[in-house]
Amino acid sequence: MSSDKTQKEIKFELDHSSGLPLHYQVEQLIREVIQAPEYQEGKLLPKEVDLAKMLGISRNTVRQATNRLEHENLLVRKKGVGTRAVREAVSTKLNNWTSFSEEMHNKGVQFVNYHTKVSWEKASKVVAGMLQIEDNKEVLRLERLRGLDNGPFVRFISYFHPRIGLTGKEDFSRHLYDILEQDYASVPSVSKERINAITANKEQAKYLGVEVGSPLLLRKRLVCDPGDRPIEYNIGYYRADSFTYEIDIIR
Repeated sequence: MSSDKTQKEIKFELDHSSGLPLHYQVEQLIREVIQAPEYQEGKLLPKEVDLAKMLGISRNTVRQATNRLEHENLLVRKKGVGTRAVREAVSTKLNNWTSFSEEMHNKGVQFVNYHTKVSWEKASKVVAGMLQIEDNKEVLRLERLRGLDNGPFVRFISYFHPRIGLTGKEDFSRHLYDILEQDYASVPSVSKERINAITANKEQAKYLGVEVGSPLLLRKRLVCDPGDRPIEYNIGYYRADSFTYEIDIIR
């Protein structure tokens, strides 16, 4: 998708002797490449299969990197067309954020745990890409349904990096990030989030007690440690009539 001229001007190279993971190197390379004017103006990136050949790596490694960048809204894919940079993408990092239970506690809100399920499952391509692990690697999945006395308003599904060492026997009635930090020395430092509006399918409608097609807020959160290593990939489905997401931006 790129011209030979452009590929000569921008070096698509990795350091195979480096101790840095290849997918991380690819991610950093693409971050740099998409800053070039031609890519900011809409030029398509090389196809994944071509980029893999140029870099001497597998296509899955390339996909792992591009999935992460797409989640950060730096890349956009269009079937049958290709992948391009998102022009003038802006990301906002919230300086003060906590786990849901800690946030509700700080606000003095008494919430109800309607359902908690802990299981082990093989990571899908999306989950593996976000956590930067191999496809099908076993990860801990934590599902929680929470709300107020009048009913649930949010369903959380979390996946944790195996590096943390969670066993699944933890007391998840505690604040989640207290468990990670105090028991496993994994410090949540950065939350990278995407929020968009969706409509409830049969599954979400059943859990949240709404009609199929009702508006929901979908919130995807990638929590990283101070070294920007993934800790948790969290997906939250919120009832739109019961939850408001507020952001204070200081100029």
